[in-house]
Amino acid sequence: MKLYGDFTKEDWLDTLGVGEDKIPLSFIIHGEWEHADNLEMWKEILKNDVWLPKWNTVTGKYNGTKVGFANVFGGPMTSSIVHQFGLAGTEMFIQTGYFGGLSHEVKYGDIFIVSEAVMQDGVSHWYLPKQEVVEANEELVRLAIDYCEKKGYSYSTGRVISTSAMLLETDEMANGWANKGYSGVDMETATTLAIAKKFNKKAIGLLNLSDHIIKGDTLYSYTEDRETLEMDTDDKIRDVALYLTSHQK
Repeated sequence: MKLYGDFTKEDWLDTLGVGEDKIPLSFIIHGEWEHADNLEMWKEILKNDVWLPKWNTVTGKYNGTKVGFANVFGGPMTSSIVHQFGLAGTEMFIQTGYFGGLSHEVKYGDIFIVSEAVMQDGVSHWYLPKQEVVEANEELVRLAIDYCEKKGYSYSTGRVISTSAMLLETDEMANGWANKGYSGVDMETATTLAIAKKFNKKAIGLLNLSDHIIKGDTLYSYTEDRETLEMDTDDKIRDVALYLTSHQK
């Protein structure tokens, strides 16, 4: 009997109970604690040829292209999607979600296009044990930047550090990360990039600034203006992500 690390593409297809034609070529991996509203929204976006392979996952067609969406939280949950579908046939992974700001250069309303991620998430080093940093796919970064400029979307780029224990973060940690030149901190991007790299897939991170921690903001000091801007930026990130899926056919 095989254990999971020995599973082949055929094993994962058998586990999912489908043929390869059912596997989306592109997958949007969204990091957020609340999942119900996201799943309902993506069921509507991907309403053609819908398949619900897991409780947090929906696949379907968008403009004739098969696309997947999964709502995750943290590295381990992220890996269960990216690993299985990466080996089953998905070729592109787009990490979306939120990050805490560590640079005065990033601002609310930016689409943060991740150039690389520092691997402190607790999962990514299992896939790339000799690395501390994993890069996003250069082609996807270029396409995302070009599209943002074409649409007039505010964006920034830089390095994010992915960690696994958000509630243990302190001012001292945040200042240390900022001094190393990290633009933000999140929980999932390094996991997605590392697994994609391991399996020779493309991946990128498109993140939304939820709390500018280097300026003293937290998730619990929300304002109505911040919430409105965050929702507007989420809409733009979905637009960029779906644009990128059209380049994987």
